[in-house]
Amino acid sequence: MQSQAKTPNQYFDELPADRKPYMQKLRQTILENLPKGFIEEMNYGMVGYVVPHSIYPAGYHCDTKMPLPFMNIASQKNFIALYHMGIYANTELLNWFTTEYPKHVKTKLDMGKSCIRFKKPEQIPFDLIGQLCSKMQVEDWIALYEKNYKK
Repeated sequence: MQSQAKTPNQYFDELPADRKPYMQKLRQTILENLPKGFIEEMNYGMVGYVVPHSIYPAGYHCDTKMPLPFMNIASQKNFIALYHMGIYANTELLNWFTTEYPKHVKTKLDMGKSCIRFKKPEQIPFDLIGQLCSKMQVEDWIALYEKNYKK
């Protein structure tokens, strides 16, 4: 479900009333904990947190006009999603997250490769998401990206 919003603020303005407070809290948690250098912008119809071209001029290998993506959040049809490329690319970070998750939430982790799905927004572990956001610096992400994806 991709939004046609042009800015993150427009995206949040268009959210359904029942999702808006959870998405706003998720956004605030990310903005408060994401290391310096990442910026917030619309990315693939979602709110994205990216490495801008001013820091990484090469951009994203799939489309070099796009900045290097790192995280996205989205209100999907049946869940709120957090996409975190660092979890997908770093086994150590993935293992940390999957070990910590049950300490914060009683329900089973619903996760794909980089997508964490929250079907019950009231169960989003904001503290854990904040910790996750702070675990990878821009330089770390660029190095990991270049090692794993850039040919």
